[in-house]
Amino acid sequence: MVLPVLYSYRRCPYAMRARMALHYAGISVEIREIVLKAKPAHMLQVSPKGTVPVLVLPDGSVIDESLDIMRWALQQHDPEDWLDSQAHQAQAEILITENDGPFKRGLDQYKYAIRFPEQPPEIYRAQGEEFLKQLEARLHQHIYLLSDQANLADIAIFPFVRQFSMVDQAWFEATSYHRVKAWLQAWLESERFSAIMQKYPTYVD
Repeated sequence: MVLPVLYSYRRCPYAMRARMALHYAGISVEIREIVLKAKPAHMLQVSPKGTVPVLVLPDGSVIDESLDIMRWALQQHDPEDWLDSQAHQAQAEILITENDGPFKRGLDQYKYAIRFPEQPPEIYRAQGEEFLKQLEARLHQHIYLLSDQANLADIAIFPFVRQFSMVDQAWFEATSYHRVKAWLQAWLESERFSAIMQKYPTYVD
């Protein structure tokens, strides 16, 4: 049996969410762990943009955007209705768009503040906090971001909140985002997250 190939980088939040969806959907893949400074030639051939994740299906089809990989996986098998297509799809799209846009930009500026000397790190962190405040308010209403059931939005967003929390862990732990911290910790302690974070040797082609 020829498995789909997933080019991945273990710590990349985009790759994390793709791996989470594939694992949840029960789709076995051949994971090829890359080094960002020495990307495999085949990966660049099938996806010239050069970013992970990249999923190469057995028929040669290529899916090289993390959200598209997630949706493809859930379309194959979605036992807990993470796509939630009728009830919360529009809200999920709005949240994910904000995560992937303004929050990710603020996260990068906060994490790599030395590259953005125009403002002190605290300013960039405050920009990211605006999104955390929104998540905290949502989590006061439900167990998960959109309801009491996990949704595509939860999986798409939590790896980025994880990354934000790790920039200054002492600061994050001292904040009043108690629901966000509990929500994040639950995902980090889940069997699914442990499964997708196992280490693989670097792939060389």
